[in-house]
Amino acid sequence: MLWLFLLAVVAGFALLLWGADRFVLGASATARNLGVSPLLIGLTVVAFGTSAPEILVSIAAAWEGQPGLAVGNAIGSNIANVGLVLGATALITPLTVHSETLKREFPILFVTMLVALALLADGVLGVLDGVLLLAGLGLMLYWMTGLGARQREADPMESEYADEIPLAMPMPRAIMWLGVGLAALLVGSRALVWGGANLAAWFGVSDLVIGLTVVALGTSLPELAASAVSAYKGEHDIAIGNILGSNMFNLLAVLGLPGLLHPHIIDPAVLSRDYPVMIGLAVALFAMSYGFRGPGRINRLEGVVLLAAYLGHLGLLYATATP
Repeated sequence: MLWLFLLAVVAGFALLLWGADRFVLGASATARNLGVSPLLIGLTVVAFGTSAPEILVSIAAAWEGQPGLAVGNAIGSNIANVGLVLGATALITPLTVHSETLKREFPILFVTMLVALALLADGVLGVLDGVLLLAGLGLMLYWMTGLGARQREADPMESEYADEIPLAMPMPRAIMWLGVGLAALLVGSRALVWGGANLAAWFGVSDLVIGLTVVALGTSLPELAASAVSAYKGEHDIAIGNILGSNMFNLLAVLGLPGLLHPHIIDPAVLSRDYPVMIGLAVALFAMSYGFRGPGRINRLEGVVLLAAYLGHLGLLYATATP
């Protein structure tokens, strides 16, 4: 049966990657047809779309009684987004940050991490925690909407997103891709959760560890594809913006939904082992990319450091999760 579990995981990854791409395409084109600015679409629709795999997997895992997998997916995806995705992207091409919008997103990300940490500090992810995290998601979307409206004329991300978002797609076709992408995400998330939970049982590890590793890696594939392609095209601000937006969605939506659907006690290792790594990588990314005296820059050496931190976390998981 091991082959069947692996097949479900691989098929789930493929559907999530393709579905996220189609979902973002359809949603972006729909918003563009409705007259929404490219910067606002990028800050909200695209950020949500690249986090859609994590969100759907979180819902499926909590619904099927695997909340540890959902929590591991949220924290593990944030670690993978910075360590693996931006580390690998910086190896392809060094990243230069020009956008003032990104500099305003960093403080919001740190506030989000601290609020989520305060809610999890009692060792329980409950209904109230889920409500507060999802309320924070609403506040974040409100803030980003206002930011997009204020900054769009001066921010270089406006032109970068304008080049990426479909301009001439008819509304019926845009809605079709939106629906097809969502359906693929739903099927892919169910397949991935089923395969991941059974792999955890097969290898005798917790669903948290599977969420932090296999599932987190798979659900970060859309971010990896989006950031790598953006960096290759010279759209460096988008490459980093995708990660910041996705990480905020992961903490507020992906972590909040299991609290609502399946309140549970959190594995203490999440707070003592995984959360500090996530915060440390966010601080490192801030130091590398903020640009206190001009444009920030993540060079190849710093990309190696981020990748090494990600691999170090995997090694730590192996050392602490195996008998």
